[in-house]
Amino acid sequence: MKVLTLVSLLLLFSSLSMAQPPSAAKPQETPPPAKQAAADDAPTVTKHSVRVGSKQLNYTVTTGFMPLKNAVTGDTEARIFFMAYTLDNAPASRPLMFSFNGGPGSASVWLHLGTIGPRRVKMLDDGMMPPPPYELEDNQQTWLTETDLVFIDPVGTGYSRAAKPELASKYFGVEGDIASVGEFIRLYLGRNERWMSPLFLVGESYGTTRASGLSNYLFDRGIALNGILLISTVMNFQTIRFADNNDLPLVLILPSYTATAWYHKRLSPAMQSRSIEQVTQEARQFAANEYMPAMLRIDTLSAAERASLTEKFSSLTGLSRDFVERANFRVDLGKFQKELLRNERRTAGRLDSRFKGIDRDAAGDTPDTDPSMNAIRPPYTAAFNAYVRGELGFKVDTEYFILGGGISSPWNWNVANGYADTSITMKDAMAKNPYMRIFMAQGYYDMATPFYAAEYTLSAMNLDPSLRKNVSIAYYESGHMMYIEKNSLAKLKADAAAFITNSLRK
Repeated sequence: MKVLTLVSLLLLFSSLSMAQPPSAAKPQETPPPAKQAAADDAPTVTKHSVRVGSKQLNYTVTTGFMPLKNAVTGDTEARIFFMAYTLDNAPASRPLMFSFNGGPGSASVWLHLGTIGPRRVKMLDDGMMPPPPYELEDNQQTWLTETDLVFIDPVGTGYSRAAKPELASKYFGVEGDIASVGEFIRLYLGRNERWMSPLFLVGESYGTTRASGLSNYLFDRGIALNGILLISTVMNFQTIRFADNNDLPLVLILPSYTATAWYHKRLSPAMQSRSIEQVTQEARQFAANEYMPAMLRIDTLSAAERASLTEKFSSLTGLSRDFVERANFRVDLGKFQKELLRNERRTAGRLDSRFKGIDRDAAGDTPDTDPSMNAIRPPYTAAFNAYVRGELGFKVDTEYFILGGGISSPWNWNVANGYADTSITMKDAMAKNPYMRIFMAQGYYDMATPFYAAEYTLSAMNLDPSLRKNVSIAYYESGHMMYIEKNSLAKLKADAAAFITNSLRK
């Protein structure tokens, strides 16, 4: 990747972390002196090129802040950091995609430097952490071949901040977050004359919650989307919140338990001989046809019914019959992570259950940390900080909040007695805009946003039959960030490219 820096006008983009550029990516010109950029400075603009297959992509990166102003007073209330990638000399019809991650409290670094941008953090082929120091490499699977890209860091993530501490809570909630990101998109379209571009959103994890909410928020302000890509989907939080008197997540995560047990070879020889698709389908059927009905009357099951349920639950999860019985079939995520690999003195990952962790106390009831997050956070943190300052010439001393640290007050879920659910607003948006397509990408080994929970949410949306054809789902033999695994990275790119193309057909 060749780099040529210049600092000037424009404003754009947000998110994702990169490592030290490899020797092949030497700047043609020394980056500008390390001035400390103020939030109101002109954005930093740099020119780059990358070869993807037989194609050379020449592109411009704009790095800076978008001010959000009070509509009455005109005072700046927050600044959103962004990073925008635009292909040089592209036709006016070129699509534009806005990207963000989740949390809430996560910067857009994961999608940016993991799968979508032209540079990516170099991991081991299976997605495991390499030894430090970390590297950046050209991304042969970048989505820049299909669309221009704008990475957004919502307020409280990345470099994005409220102008005053007392204003921060305005943005730390489901509705405030959607409104601020929606306002960023409106401003970006106007300032960059992109109102007539085909428009896409891509969100990961809580970013799918944000994207589904934005679908209707934007439409009601005259901004219609061509498509939304939901990566590791959660729209209805009742499906993933383990709590007393909420058995739904217990049922919906069970197929993910099966996938995890299969990966770690904890199932019977007969089950291990089958494919991941086959064993998870059997788990789906058990969850829907036996486990869920049993949970409706769990304390009144006969001895024979309990014995049958215990046997099937154990055979599909790799957990002992005794443990299943003692848990009364309520095996939440923490219990499963700790119990599945207990005889190895290891715990299974949450974001990616292929990863194994080592706890201080092997006899404990819940994991100390998530080994899958431990494996990716240092490479992405180091990579982003090196990339934004070195290759992009954007130099500030402000801490870049990768995940957490910037949310200074409790998140407002905007629910009085229940669970946040933006699937309702997406349903409304799809009814208003029948041309909008939805793509869902789900990892088999993701236990944070389980694939069966996403399937359930989709099936419960009560979509009009004419709109169901607008939704597609793809599955990956990886976890929450499925793109850290080499084969899944390539599959996700191919799936996304096909989705974008199909969404543009008249």
